[in-house]
Amino acid sequence: MKEARYIAIEGSIGVGKTSLATLLGRRLGARLVLEKPDENPFLDDFYRDPRRYAFKTQLFFTLSRYMQQQEFNQQDLFHDLVIADYLFAKDKIFAYLTLDDKELALYEKLVDLIEPEIVVPDLIIYLQATTEVLLERIRRRGRAFERRLSEDYLRSLNEAYNYYFFHYDAGPLLVVNTSQIDFVHRQADLDDLIEQIRRPHAGTTFYGPRG
Repeated sequence: MKEARYIAIEGSIGVGKTSLATLLGRRLGARLVLEKPDENPFLDDFYRDPRRYAFKTQLFFTLSRYMQQQEFNQQDLFHDLVIADYLFAKDKIFAYLTLDDKELALYEKLVDLIEPEIVVPDLIIYLQATTEVLLERIRRRGRAFERRLSEDYLRSLNEAYNYYFFHYDAGPLLVVNTSQIDFVHRQADLDDLIEQIRRPHAGTTFYGPRG
């Protein structure tokens, strides 16, 4: 397998995608491509009234991710290493979870037009955690727009992520169980995880805490 030059980190809300991307970027000298959920003007409304605002929220995220990916394609083709805290294809996980049939049909027409232009990462790191752990991490970081996030929605999202990556076969995938590790506050956990990430990967591999 070729050395990874584009790594995408994925996982449910609160699992630590941006934290890991930032830490990896510092350690490996990579350019970061980070989502900016705070810039979505519909997100707070979505958590307050999901049915009414799901489509608007989804379209904003889809188009924002597409525009960011276009900038990435133009600017970073020859950069040594790029790390993103999302995978564009994960957009469908949220769409299938929140949109009704008519909205989903329109959404799929849009994605069919733009998805062929999206670069597939050389490696995807899928961060897993139990729903209970995710809820605790979300409460701890205290984002205002996430206060209305229900446990049922988060559980459904977590299950959808697990299903998606259980069937993922578009490239190398590293599945990381984060429920019992803390790569943000424990240096040994971060060092061990980075050692695993820097190894050559093919197919799907799994990482859990030592011991």
